[in-house]
Amino acid sequence: MTEKAIEFADVVKRYGTVTAVDRISFSIERGELVTFLGPSGCGKTTSLRLIAGLELPSEGVVRIAGEDVSTRAASERNVGMVFQSYALFPHMSVIENVAYGPTIRGGDKKAAADRGYEILAMLGLEGLGKRLPSELSGGQQQRVAVARAIVQQPDVLLFDEPLSNVDAKLRRRVRQEIRDLQRRFNLTAVYVTHDQEEALAVSDRIVVMNQGRIAQIGTPAELYNQPNSRFVADFIGDANLIEGHVEGGRFKAGDLTLAVDGSPDRPKATVSVRPERIVFDGGAVRAKVRDATYLGSRYEYSLETSFGSLLASAPIVSTPLSPGTEVGITVPPDGFTLLKN
Repeated sequence: MTEKAIEFADVVKRYGTVTAVDRISFSIERGELVTFLGPSGCGKTTSLRLIAGLELPSEGVVRIAGEDVSTRAASERNVGMVFQSYALFPHMSVIENVAYGPTIRGGDKKAAADRGYEILAMLGLEGLGKRLPSELSGGQQQRVAVARAIVQQPDVLLFDEPLSNVDAKLRRRVRQEIRDLQRRFNLTAVYVTHDQEEALAVSDRIVVMNQGRIAQIGTPAELYNQPNSRFVADFIGDANLIEGHVEGGRFKAGDLTLAVDGSPDRPKATVSVRPERIVFDGGAVRAKVRDATYLGSRYEYSLETSFGSLLASAPIVSTPLSPGTEVGITVPPDGFTLLKN
């Protein structure tokens, strides 16, 4: 049986008359990296703070490593946290920052420092232990914050928007470093971000939240290819949301017909089609190119059809489609999702 590292059971968090987290339940397995993703105010940061013990639930149960910690303060939980600002002590050296937690809890200073140097070396920060945080780059400071959390051997490591202070050009590398570290130490990690690409890149699973509730939980591929609602389809990546109806096992919108065998007739229905799944193959669906945009690795096309506007993407070719060109397109059988709502 796989060990549950974190469990939420019907958890509610209220601030006065405002419900920030509205009766959510989920579990995270040991060694997983799970991301909370959603727009501002959706409850993702509050959920992270409930795990950390920085907030206590109004209702429901929070368990860590099988123990009910719902009423325990942050200091009574074995949880490490990497904040947006990193929260490094500016007057302390790197190694003093890293060894601070075990030392302040009464641990042996030399043992804490030795362990700290070991982890710094693993993170590519060997030789920087005596420097001040101000003498490091943003990416290095971020790794020091991770080292400080890891040295305490937490049951759970929490990341609160960890790349918000990292230069855009460094984000790809730093997020990969976080993922590599999580796997190397087999850490159970919870990650909060509003960046869809970041979530897709680092996560084993993603919890998509909206208005304090869980909209969908799944792997990055499941959420991207099989969204269960308009909100999830529209929030994660680009999606064409095509309005139509279902009749006799067929979804119909203008001259578009898609097989949806097993679905009951519906007078109103929506399918989600990712831009890269639209095929320019002279198919039966007619479209007119309104605009073409060069994006380095691909072209994006704005298309006009009998059922509305579409966004399509295609590989780079020597002769791209020009605005005004009329084309035939196809949506393959596995290239769309009939949404539940």
